[in-house]
Amino acid sequence: MAAKTISVTELKQNLGEIVNQASFGGTRFILLSHGKERAALISVEDLRLLETLLEESQRELYQTQQLNLLAEARQLRESGADQGYLTDSTSALEEVREERLDDLTDLR
Repeated sequence: MAAKTISVTELKQNLGEIVNQASFGGTRFILLSHGKERAALISVEDLRLLETLLEESQRELYQTQQLNLLAEARQLRESGADQGYLTDSTSALEEVREERLDDLTDLR
């Protein structure tokens, strides 16, 4: 559906009629001020649809980012294993604890 372009002045002069067209007729309006597009007037139904689409899009983007981060972490872990580093977090933590315990023991 194409949007109708109207001036803010026209909107002021015919506010009730234009709101009804947007609300009940589903007409979308682009509001011009000094010849430039400044805002839009749409039905509440259209607004809810846009909000839902935006939320879904943001959720998909977040999921994609999380999957990319997991893939990057997997690649780093595999790269570290190829270079001889501990890639198991439990083993790495135990090694750090042992080193720390050795350091503390040497202080006594």
